[in-house]
Amino acid sequence: MSGDAGPEEVLDGLSRHARKLVAELAGPVRRVRLRSGETVLEVEWHDPVRPAPAPRTEADPVPAPRVEAAPVTDRPAVRAPVVGTFYRSPEPGAPPFVAVGDVVRPGQVIGIVEAMKLMNEVTAGQAGRVVEVLVEDGKPVEYDQPLIALEPLTGRDG
Repeated sequence: MSGDAGPEEVLDGLSRHARKLVAELAGPVRRVRLRSGETVLEVEWHDPVRPAPAPRTEADPVPAPRVEAAPVTDRPAVRAPVVGTFYRSPEPGAPPFVAVGDVVRPGQVIGIVEAMKLMNEVTAGQAGRVVEVLVEDGKPVEYDQPLIALEPLTGRDG
């Protein structure tokens, strides 16, 4: 990859290198990170590949739809920017971005939502104290679903 390549060309090159590297490695790959200058390509797999379920037949009972109640809150909340999987920390085993009791500022990262293998940072839109984590780590979330409940800061909170 030459220094005069455009960002798209660099990313294409990194993608080719990642595919080749994953194909050559023995065993399951959990995370790949490649960098060329300022361009970084990072791919992470969170769940092992599961076999596809067996096709249904008419004799199979139809399972009842699963309904999960969404937390109801009248407090301000940081919400999911996209549909995906919510992660509280930057990588497995790392401490969470925020915990109950922490004060967050506008623009502060509170988590990540993975969507289509892209990691989307979730940032607070307002200042507040974290009073409740509404979604467990690694759980699926819907667009605009509350993730973290906040208590607005008072003058003494600073």
